[in-house]
Amino acid sequence: MLFTTIFAGLVGVAAAAKDRRTFAVLRHYGRGPLTTCRADPIVSPGTPSAHVHTVMGASNFGLNVTGERLLQSSCTTSMLRGDMSSYWFPSLYFKDPETGLLEPVPMYYMNVYYFFDATNDDIKAFPLGLQMVSGNAMLRAAPSQSGDVQLDPSKGPVQPAQIVCPRQSYNPPSYPPNSDGSNAGIRSSRDEGAGIGFPFQPCDGTYSPLRVDVHMPSCYNPAAGLTDYRNNMAFPTDAGNGKLDCPKGWIHVPHMFFETYWNTQQFASRHTSLNGKASPFVFSNGDVTGFSAHADFISGWREDELQNIIDNCDAGHAGLHACPGLKYGVNDDSGSCNIACPVDEKIDGKLDKLPGNNPLAGWSYGGGNAPAPSPSPSPSPNPDPQPQPGVGDDYGNPAPSSSDSLDERASSTEAAPTPESSTSQAAAAPTTTSPSEQQEAPAPTPTTQSRRPGRISTVYDTVTVYATTTVYFDGPAPTPDSLGAASPDDDKYPDIAEFKYVGCFRDSAVRALSGEKLANLNGKPVTNDACVAHCASRGFAIAGTEWSKECYCGNELSPADKLDDEACTMKCRGDDGQVCGDDWALTVYAKGGKLERGHVGPHRHRFVGARHHRHARHASGRFRR
Repeated sequence: MLFTTIFAGLVGVAAAAKDRRTFAVLRHYGRGPLTTCRADPIVSPGTPSAHVHTVMGASNFGLNVTGERLLQSSCTTSMLRGDMSSYWFPSLYFKDPETGLLEPVPMYYMNVYYFFDATNDDIKAFPLGLQMVSGNAMLRAAPSQSGDVQLDPSKGPVQPAQIVCPRQSYNPPSYPPNSDGSNAGIRSSRDEGAGIGFPFQPCDGTYSPLRVDVHMPSCYNPAAGLTDYRNNMAFPTDAGNGKLDCPKGWIHVPHMFFETYWNTQQFASRHTSLNGKASPFVFSNGDVTGFSAHADFISGWREDELQNIIDNCDAGHAGLHACPGLKYGVNDDSGSCNIACPVDEKIDGKLDKLPGNNPLAGWSYGGGNAPAPSPSPSPSPNPDPQPQPGVGDDYGNPAPSSSDSLDERASSTEAAPTPESSTSQAAAAPTTTSPSEQQEAPAPTPTTQSRRPGRISTVYDTVTVYATTTVYFDGPAPTPDSLGAASPDDDKYPDIAEFKYVGCFRDSAVRALSGEKLANLNGKPVTNDACVAHCASRGFAIAGTEWSKECYCGNELSPADKLDDEACTMKCRGDDGQVCGDDWALTVYAKGGKLERGHVGPHRHRFVGARHHRHARHASGRFRR
């Protein structure tokens, strides 16, 4: 549904905005994050980043991003169409204490609070393309002896990140009493369910899994410029009377607060052997402590939309989409916005090492902060996802013709040059990030063809070729073939009429089964039986269930990876004795056990930074709800 609620009496808030804090929550819609991959266009522009990030926001996110390019996106996970910004943060992994293997933790959902703090300053919209980073990706030792958030630079070192773990009981406590951070996290003095570092107890509050909180700075130094993320942002300081002001000459922008929720509850039964003496979770940068929680942002806001919100909205938890006077509209939350990762590598499933080859560090793995580990040789980047038509670039290249197919348009992305920072201006207030030697080190830069200093524009042609293969399963326990066919357990996956279980397969935004997407089962809750019956009644030979509540039909399975049966673990909404896929994973049944795989025909792209080669598939499903 479209959110059209208008809150009466909100107009005129601007006059009181300086005397009290107002706020509204940005909510995201759709099936999971925009994408999940090793991309960070702020710290590692033009090349895969050192570790995996979970990304929310606009569809033109890629290895190189500008505010102008974000505005040309075809969709965004933001509820507001006027917000084409990018929001990202390190992904979370579970380290199985029995096997030692690493598995991604699904993101539950994300909120971004937009606070308009009491201040003597005028609060202004983000300038288009503003980049900011908060937190320190290199921390493996406790940044302080306090478990509390501290945002005022005049009162000591800034501590912008915290981890929250709601529990039914805090006996035993989430953090060891009197911890100094050397062997465990430190509890907040204000909230026994929060602190710095990962808690040692499972987060079992109702619908409240582990949450990572990061405050973003709200003072912008225009002398440093939009892209000098080490020097361009700081937190405001106490100006008295409950007001927070920026240094003279700086611009006061909204104070964002990222809340990211992770579905840690699904792993609770698998780490009881730790007996509350360690955490099984690790950030994608190899940090087992949780001290390195951090977040990144590039503004793609339409400035007039955000300024109207700043001046006139105090919608609070009702959400930014409930603010009055929105010019660009609100997204229909029945849809979704997802893109393929621009780096082609395996980042999910059961892994023996983290993507980017980041070693585990902190506490029992060895403490102390260190420069970021050098990633393993990076796979060739895929094209920036979903390039959109727009204006020509500043090299004089014309804009793509609207008649061109998206796959044939050049993905002409750039890394904006970093302006020289103003040391005197930057020194006026402490920055949120640590010195450059402690920043996340970018991955090695690939060879590029430079047309202008600081600009990257390397484009290669590539061809994707699909093949169609038919696989037959005869009898209850077929032998796996070269395509990874399943050897199903008949008790767990019994035949349904003429349909046989053929395995668990990865799905993606382009959909592995596209004959009928999100099939309507006439109000019936999804089960494998109901999905098979529905697909068969419409003449389809393949049925797949996903995410516990979705049914898809088709006559062929588009190129998709065969997964272990254990990758499909979600119980069906209509029968908890059945398995109905998982996060971007399909439980697949085929008529007579006959499974057609793939499309036929060449498919041309233009890739940035990749050699001319052939790909086995068009898009991988490593992004989700």
